[in-house]
Amino acid sequence: MRKLIIQEWLSIDGYAADEKGSTDFFGSSEMSADSDQDILEGMENIDAILLGANTYKLFVEFWPTADSDKEIIANRLNETQKIIFSNSLKKVEWGKWNNAKLQRGDAVEELKKLKQQNGKNLVLWGSLSLTRSLLAKNLIDEIQIRTVPIILGKGLRLFGESEQIKFETAAIKQYDSGITLVEYKLKPQA
Repeated sequence: MRKLIIQEWLSIDGYAADEKGSTDFFGSSEMSADSDQDILEGMENIDAILLGANTYKLFVEFWPTADSDKEIIANRLNETQKIIFSNSLKKVEWGKWNNAKLQRGDAVEELKKLKQQNGKNLVLWGSLSLTRSLLAKNLIDEIQIRTVPIILGKGLRLFGESEQIKFETAAIKQYDSGITLVEYKLKPQA
């Protein structure tokens, strides 16, 4: 069975975006450069990137035209299938790549089906509402959080109110930039 992995960037105070919805606090090349190689290596184990409508809109404006010589992840990301979960979008595109699929309807039911299919793992980036709904249905197998050494004070939180779900720490890594990566795996239920 395929795993669903959530990868997020957070501020020390737990925000995934500032109060205006910007993720500039982790987007600078000096902040993310030393973790990019780990992200690239992790992408070898996935064959689909899952996005909600808002994250798709942000990503499609940047990644399909990113300079692959400067953006270490651009080629791999652009070549990987994208599944965009939205009931409001009419169509999705990804520049010159023909690998973005619009998935309408119940995201939870579709993820249950995707996890049962053969293939590599699935990764969900950004997409806070989608993350929360999948977490509430225990469909997330791993959470990888990169914490940036900044306090935003206000913004959009990754986690909303939910039932208690237990994870165990699988790995911790400190980068020279000050970013800390913590990988959590769903704790097996007794």
